[in-house]
Parts: sequence; C-alpha cells; structure tokens
Amino acid sequence: MSTDGTITKTLWQYSDPLPEETMELLRGIASDYRKVKNYVYGKYAGVKNVNRLTPVYGILNEMRHLGLREQLNLPAVYYELAVTDAVTDIKRSWGMVKNKISEKISANENLGEDDRIYLRTVLKLNHVYAAVLNGEEYEMPKMTEGLEFDVKRLNNLLRRLTRRYLTTPESEKTDSFRVSPNGYSYKDGVLYIAGRIPRRRIPIPLRDERTFDRQIQIRIGRNDVALAVPVETRIRKHADYVGTVYACIGSADMLTLSNGNRYGESLESLTGPETERLSGKNRERRRVYTAYVRSGESGNLQKADRIETNNLGRQKYDRQKEKGRRRTETFINSELNRMLEIEKPAKIVITKPVVKNRGKSYSKSANRKQARNFRSFIRERLVYKCRLHSIELAEINSRGTGQTCSVCGAEGKRLGKGFSCACCGLETTAALNTARNIEKKYKGSYGFS
Repeated sequence: MSTDGTITKTLWQYSDPLPEETMELLRGIASDYRKVKNYVYGKYAGVKNVNRLTPVYGILNEMRHLGLREQLNLPAVYYELAVTDAVTDIKRSWGMVKNKISEKISANENLGEDDRIYLRTVLKLNHVYAAVLNGEEYEMPKMTEGLEFDVKRLNNLLRRLTRRYLTTPESEKTDSFRVSPNGYSYKDGVLYIAGRIPRRRIPIPLRDERTFDRQIQIRIGRNDVALAVPVETRIRKHADYVGTVYACIGSADMLTLSNGNRYGESLESLTGPETERLSGKNRERRRVYTAYVRSGESGNLQKADRIETNNLGRQKYDRQKEKGRRRTETFINSELNRMLEIEKPAKIVITKPVVKNRGKSYSKSANRKQARNFRSFIRERLVYKCRLHSIELAEINSRGTGQTCSVCGAEGKRLGKGFSCACCGLETTAALNTARNIEKKYKGSYGFS
C-alpha cells in the first residue's frame, strides 16, 4: 500500500489462443529468465553480499558486464528485471532470517535484557550485521553504550542462528517473466513484446483493447498467456460506512456476523465437490503411476512408455484445478463486496489466524480439506478491501471464542457445525456463537483473557 492515498491492485488481461511457435518463444524467454534469477541467487545470496543488496544498481552493473545476457541472447528488458526480481527475493529471504532470529532471541532464557538490546540493534543495522557475519571490524552502535554484554558470545550466537536459517532461494518456475514498458508496444489490439531478434517483436493478440504503460508480468498457459498488470487505485472513503462488524471466518459459511447475517453460504458446496474430485483423480493417478513403475521394473518398456505418454501428463489436471480455484476465488471476492455494500462497516473485527495441533495426525480426507481451505485467501482479500475502503480491521486472540457460550459465558459443546450449552440451553451454530463471542471479547465482556 502506498502512502499517497492509493493502493496497488492487479488487473488481469488475457490473450487469444496463440500458435505453438509463439508459445515456444515465450517459454524460451521464461526459461532464460529463470536461469538469470538462479545465477543471481547463487552469486549474491550469501553472507558476503548481505550489505550490498540495497540499492540494486551495484549488482545490476556487475551483471551487465558478466556476459551472461549475451550468452543467453536475452533482451535487456527481461534480463535486468530478472536480476531485480532475484535481488528482491534475496532481501525477502534475509528478512525472514532476521524474523526467525528475533523470535529465538525473545525465547532464549539465557539472554539478559542488555544482550537482547544488542542483538536486536545489530539486526536493525544492516552494515553492522554484515560486519558481524563476515568477521569484520565495526563501530559499536550508540544504542548499546553503557550496556553490559559479551560481544564475542553474542556475535557467535548471531552467526550460528544465521547459518541455521539462511537458505539460498531457487526458482523452478519457467511459466512467467516480466517485461518493462520499453519492451512492448500496442497496435490494433495486439501486444508486441521484445524478441531475441533485434527489431522483431513477438505478437500477442489480446481479448480486449486495454493498454498500459507499466511493467507487466506475463504468465504462460497451455496455449495462451495471462498478463498481470499492477495499477494504483485511489483509496475510497464512505461517509455512510459506520458501526462495527464482528465476523467469524469459516469454511462452510464464509463469513458469519454477530448480527446473524451470513455471506458465502455456498462456499463449502464449491470446495467440497472439487476436493473430492481431486481426491479421485489423485487416487487414479497413483494407481497408474504404480503400474508405470512396475512395468519399467519388469522390463515391459513399451507399456511404460504408453502409460507415460497417455496417462501421466499434468496439463489437463492443472488446467481444471486452476479453473476450480479461480471460480472459488471469484465467489469469495463477490461475497466480500456484497457484505461491505450491505453492512457498510467502519470497522471489522475478526480473530487472528491460529495454527493448532501442529503435530497431530488427521485423516487423509481432513488433510485434503485443510489443504484446500480458503481462509487465508479470505483474510488476504479482506485486508485488501478494508484498505481500499478505509475500513479499520482489528484482530483479536481467538482464545475462548469457540467453546464459550455467547449467552451465559459457560463452556459449551461443539457438535459439527452446531453449538449447544447445557447451562442455559442455547442451541445455535458454532459460527454464530463464535461471532458473538468475538463481539463480547472485543468489548471486554465475560472477562476473556
């Protein structure tokens, strides 16, 4: 989200079916785009370069003179964006490492308060952190003056934790790449992007007449492409958006509000059948794969080749799976929009995401349903839409909101989608009870902790 009253959203544009020759050209660019990224990962993701990632121009200048672009015959409009993307991924990876180290610092009972201040200060100062990791001299940060700590011990701890969590990113995707505005043009509903031959661009006929002047991500399909275009949208403010909505995010009913209103009631009817369809497909594919392996082991290579050619492809499988996912995501977006139009909230209160029973083993069917759970996508879109419409989004701890009776405060019992309380006789849905408990907890009722 930007700071000038706008928010970035992604617009999608689709091409007409493309000839195989064009698809091969696009796949070749995507493959080399990946090779460039992986080269950058291998060269710059280590501790020696942790302080060289910002700004990216230094790395770009080095990569321009390596000869890799000429070796791949990859136009600069792709090559330099691949380098930039890779550096961004490396910086993101370092951010994750620092977050994990910060968690360990907080949880380490052998560290004193002065120790923690020093370690957290080093993590914030990238040049100091880089010096520590590379065993170089550095000036002690001013924030640590007057503190008592063992510098050698703490620096060794930082190095150990960094080695434990630092990984080198790797790109396996060969189905997408980005192109800058000087690498494409439009004419008569056709997008022309830079090709490997100078002054000969690759034509991509589009389904609509929209044109853009910004970086575009090209995602390669089976015989067409999708264009992801980031655009800035002005944040909207609504004078009639008042009051607070308390919502329970579920997998059966997408949103259940404390006022009794429900949105996305047919979410389960979309995800359930698709989960079972994929389960059946996967069982059949496992059976065929077993036959393929056994045929190879027994020396029946003709049968193994026939199975590999006719039964082990993923194009149709992936295409149908993606179609089902997009249908569900479209439904979620439309229901969130409908909720905002009807409820007109100034604030929405939900619970924080919870990971429970991390080590518990579930049945295969439960695991499949959990894998296709769209709650994280619902949260992601809810965050975006709240920003877009200037709605405050508050998250509270979910402790006690599921088992506590929303009427009397006693502990009740969840039975599938239902909830009952033996103390006061309440009979309702678990989602509605949770939504009402979210409201009570947010307002401070019943002494929730």
